[in-house]
Amino acid sequence: MSIRKPKRFLTAEQNYDLWVRMLTGQVTQAQAAAEAGVDRTVIARLRQVARDGAIAALQASRPSQAKVSAAEASELAKLAAEVDRLGAVVIDQASS
Repeated sequence: MSIRKPKRFLTAEQNYDLWVRMLTGQVTQAQAAAEAGVDRTVIARLRQVARDGAIAALQASRPSQAKVSAAEASELAKLAAEVDRLGAVVIDQASS
């Protein structure tokens, strides 16, 4: 019976660094796996996850439209309501 090594987990930054280095041809999958101390399947999975994530992000992006966060959307709604309220006050004062 052989003793298994404990699993090694890489941080997101380590994964990204390895992926970029593989993408630019600085290291091969085998070299990246040896350097990180993980199995080659971990590196293959890293490449697949990075590819899928990049494709999903590119599909979700709309170059012609600026992204608005939930907080910004909420603030815009509040400001629009304030503009409407102030408009009503001006109309009331003008008709008095």
